[in-house]
Amino acid sequence: MQKIVDNIYNLVWSDVLVYLCLLTGTYFTIRFRLPQLRYLNEMIRLLFSGKASSKGISSFQAFSLAISGRVGTGNIAGVATAIGMGGPGAIFWMWVIAFVGSASALVEATLGQLYKQEINGEYRGGPAYYIRYGLKNKAFAIIFAVVTIVSTGFLLPSVQSNSIAVAMDTAFGTSGFVTAGLLIMLMGLIIVGGVKRIGKVSELVVPFMAGIYILMALVIIGINYQDIPSVFSLIFRSAFGLDATFGGIVGAAISWGVKRGIYSNEAGQGTAPHAAAAEVNHPFKQGLVQGFSVYVDTLFVCTATALMILFTGQYNVQSADGNFIIENLKGIEMGPTFTQMAVSRHFPLLGSSFVAISLAFFAFTTIMAYYYIAETNVNFLFQEQKNSLYIWGLRFLLLVSIFQGCITTASTAWQLGDIGVGLMAWLNMLAILLLHKKVVLLEQDYAMQKSVGQNPRFYNKTYNIPNVPIWEPKK
Repeated sequence: MQKIVDNIYNLVWSDVLVYLCLLTGTYFTIRFRLPQLRYLNEMIRLLFSGKASSKGISSFQAFSLAISGRVGTGNIAGVATAIGMGGPGAIFWMWVIAFVGSASALVEATLGQLYKQEINGEYRGGPAYYIRYGLKNKAFAIIFAVVTIVSTGFLLPSVQSNSIAVAMDTAFGTSGFVTAGLLIMLMGLIIVGGVKRIGKVSELVVPFMAGIYILMALVIIGINYQDIPSVFSLIFRSAFGLDATFGGIVGAAISWGVKRGIYSNEAGQGTAPHAAAAEVNHPFKQGLVQGFSVYVDTLFVCTATALMILFTGQYNVQSADGNFIIENLKGIEMGPTFTQMAVSRHFPLLGSSFVAISLAFFAFTTIMAYYYIAETNVNFLFQEQKNSLYIWGLRFLLLVSIFQGCITTASTAWQLGDIGVGLMAWLNMLAILLLHKKVVLLEQDYAMQKSVGQNPRFYNKTYNIPNVPIWEPKK
């Protein structure tokens, strides 16, 4: 069985996908003339504009929901794994995929807004919708929806719950079964409340969670301020093979930096567009908000984690043959323990428990976002039928995944999660490349209205894009 999983993983995450993600983000960055920089002020302004309605969540709730999906295990355990397999240089490639991936996130989120639908009085959107109604390819849309339900409803939640269980065991000696029971009880209460409750919980928890974690990181960075130049030098030298210790693993640095970058910020993966079904009056606005969320995830939170680990030297680096290039932590498996030990170097009494609690918040809200995404795709598949039975089936599947993750090994959980991420990325990258000209049109419309001092609003009667009922003039 493990050999089958290994073969699937190697097929999905070949170098072709790594470079497809990098090249797609680079193409969109050029095509839209550096939107990451040109629209930075607008991204921040739009984040706090707009309100929720009976049909859709607010821009800030959608941002929080997307961040809750992006800011998770990847920011603590994922960064540690990137360093452990690719060396410090992997962090540079995480930055690269975040910067160019922000353009991919902008494109996919704008498409999610443009082709969103109203189902049972609520907005729903995502790749399945823009594939179905934009590309007009029902079979492709169904394939994406099924892959996404399996990935976000079963494969990916187990990664998050596994990391929580590992961190809780390290900090408090808590049994995986006890952690599983607590997570299942809390998650059950939230998901039964539906999408609106998920949006409200994310809006409250995510800013608090990320803020406290970054504050702790800033304290540690401040304590080690004199080492900042040397650590950044190590990252850059390692990324390009100029460091004597890590010069032989440049390929691994690129590969693991991109893999863990995508796992963390999800740019182009196809998960974030589901949260883009917010209440806004121009599709490009939510694209800008989602593009900014990539910065928060990788450039702030992932960098904070990486600096804490590298400042303190609490990491191992393993080569492809299984030997260690650096082994500062003998007998310690790659994962959240790197971060726990890094924080504990400065705060021995609370370091390990602080990271465990932070990770629990991060991963828990990510699981909430995964449920939202999976439910959206169940609604897509069965929108013309009564789907309550399917929704309850999904809820049961998610809770089983949480339980399984708490009691399985970390390597198995991560490998299955990576397969889910990779399959979604392959399908979504193809879709947004085929549909991006619609976003070019919307960006031009947005820029034109801004240039004459208007608050941009989208009127489809000007462009007559088919299959966008939300944006048709009200009769």
